[in-house]
Amino acid sequence: MTQQSPLQTRLARLFDAEQVGYMLRHVLDSVPVKNFQDWPPWRSLVVETAAQVLDYLGGTLVVVQSVLVEGYWAEIRDGLGRAGIPVRHFVLHADREVMVRRIEADDSLESGGARQWRLDHLAAYEGARAWLGREGEVVDTTRVGAPEAARLIASRVS
Repeated sequence: MTQQSPLQTRLARLFDAEQVGYMLRHVLDSVPVKNFQDWPPWRSLVVETAAQVLDYLGGTLVVVQSVLVEGYWAEIRDGLGRAGIPVRHFVLHADREVMVRRIEADDSLESGGARQWRLDHLAAYEGARAWLGREGEVVDTTRVGAPEAARLIASRVS
């Protein structure tokens, strides 16, 4: 049994949209992309999975995923809207040095190149910060840990 994250404990069910990408990888492996988010089926399946889970279970669903391409985010946001799913978009921000330190210290990233992938995408995050700030509510986590960040988000939602 996996331990719940502080955000999940405070808010709702957690849906890691990255798992949809892993599911598609064996089917779409012959379609070369730099990121599974580049596959249009990933974006539509994230929306459809969220809708199906909410239809089945009800309640609140927290979808965790860094989407750094504005058009992809718009596609997902609009799809959730068409499905009647209200969205509160939070952007968890930390200064670059803090992000590097956290990525390098995260033991769960040791296999499969995930650590290096995240480090390699810090520049893409920095390039997306302007539109992310317009589209979402920024929560600066530079000086706070996960439990405090979850508390901050929960206080904004309630």
